[in-house]
Amino acid sequence: MKDQQITIEPIGYVRNAVKSTLRPEHDWSGIISEIEILPSWQEGLAELEQFSHITVIYWAHQATDKTKMALRVFFRGEPTLPKVGVFASRSPYRPNALCLKVAKLMSIERNILQVQNLDALDGTPVLDIKPFIPTSDAPLDAHVPDWSRRNSESQKRR
Repeated sequence: MKDQQITIEPIGYVRNAVKSTLRPEHDWSGIISEIEILPSWQEGLAELEQFSHITVIYWAHQATDKTKMALRVFFRGEPTLPKVGVFASRSPYRPNALCLKVAKLMSIERNILQVQNLDALDGTPVLDIKPFIPTSDAPLDAHVPDWSRRNSESQKRR
């Protein structure tokens, strides 16, 4: 297959108080962000407010240094967890700095979405938004390895 040129343009940008990369163990659940949708895309938000959560697809614009990408990384950046392939991790340093996150949709006012739990830095370009639909997006037979739960469960107890 021949290499293709892919062009992706932002539909908006994240606005919040988080200006630089945080430690991997940072808890994003309390972070409230705004997603400012470009006016030309505002009409595409019609009826989105009826959903409690959205999936945000964004570009990790501060994680594009290819020298920091590794094919094997510690899961969640935690040395006590296994070293896994980059595709078995949520590392932002990837072949393409494409990220996605399910975030709670708190409100929409004109072209501004207020969301909670979006792990994106201020100024992050948003590439797409989709409604989160549990019957489509959360398979009942999904499973994860036990070691992937260890660090996140200890964070919840803090």
